[in-house]
Amino acid sequence: MTEKRTLVLLRHAKAETPGDQLDFDRRLTEKGTADADAAGAWLADEGIVPRLVICSPAARTRQTWHGVAVALAQAAPSATSPEVHYESGLYEGGRTEVIDLLRRVTDDVTTVLFVGHNPTMSDVSVLLRPDDEDLDFTGLKTCGLAVHQNRGLWSETQPQSMDLIKRHTARG
Repeated sequence: MTEKRTLVLLRHAKAETPGDQLDFDRRLTEKGTADADAAGAWLADEGIVPRLVICSPAARTRQTWHGVAVALAQAAPSATSPEVHYESGLYEGGRTEVIDLLRRVTDDVTTVLFVGHNPTMSDVSVLLRPDDEDLDFTGLKTCGLAVHQNRGLWSETQPQSMDLIKRHTARG
């Protein structure tokens, strides 16, 4: 039987309002920074440590990943740091691009963390669930996490193929 695989979808933490700056350059607020740290602490407490991180290259997602990484490293200082890829498809694309990126993950990776934007992260979570059991789900809030699992290969990921096993909104 194929080993269990875990996918974590994380919507970036609270960012500055756009103002005059480019959307891509928006940074986290103080609250967002604290929430990103809390997301990493929650993942560590749950024993969910990614081996691969696929992150949007936008400033707010990179900062969110940084906060998560620091908290994970503090909780498990001897753990191996994950491989990190910054993918423009997570900023520019939608759920199709996320599924395509997931299908390219090598089979030796059992836990993957995507750090991206809404509505895409919420859309992917809904798309992957096998049924509509959580009809009141209105999407991931800032710094919201959705944890999915299955026993199939990443390359075989299809809609409705990964159970949603946990959902959490990190608040620092």
